[in-house]
Amino acid sequence: MTAAYSLSDGGLDDRVPFLARLESEDRSALLALGVALTFAPRMVVVHQNEPSSHVLLIVRGWTKVTASAANGYEALLALRGPGDIIGESSALTGRPRSATVTALEQVGAVAVEREGFTDFLNGSPAVSFALLGLTSDRTRTADQRRLEFASMSVRERLAALLLDLARTHGQRTEAGIELSLPLSKQELAGSVGASREMVQRLLKELRDRGAVSTGRRTLLIMRPDILRRIGRSGV
Repeated sequence: MTAAYSLSDGGLDDRVPFLARLESEDRSALLALGVALTFAPRMVVVHQNEPSSHVLLIVRGWTKVTASAANGYEALLALRGPGDIIGESSALTGRPRSATVTALEQVGAVAVEREGFTDFLNGSPAVSFALLGLTSDRTRTADQRRLEFASMSVRERLAALLLDLARTHGQRTEAGIELSLPLSKQELAGSVGASREMVQRLLKELRDRGAVSTGRRTLLIMRPDILRRIGRSGV
């Protein structure tokens, strides 16, 4: 999943990760430029506003991308997983990090220093165009998300988000669809632009209706039809 989501059953273009857009030779050559790193669950990978400019290519595991406002509110901007690239904006512009990236589970990544990355792009037009296409897809997705936020209630946004998580990170069990990513209520709230208290209340409503079952960083979707109905009509 990315934090942007849609009520449609189709995926968004930005879900195709960067490494999957490259030819195998280019992918291998880029990965060979870096150093392999491992991050433990809940470990911060990069900090918002820090001056580092290397890029990270995720090989395994999932991360969350968050940004904090001046009043302390933390928004969940995206989830990045295998094949995704992190930190390309700072590498290209030299500006401080625009967001914090945190490992949600054990993450394996390859770190490529800015100079090596930009030199590689200069010598590889196909890779440069792939990165440009990814940037364009992410921008379009962010624009679509803002449009949905403006036209949907928090209840509708949460239902749509849960459906999207079920589609992209769901594991089917006898009881329902279990979300494989350990997202907290605060992280769900940060993804739909609401308070933790509001999301907690909405999840209780969904539990009472038999749509979901929740635990500590666990969520089971038992009635996706209810979520789809809420997403379409808000009830």
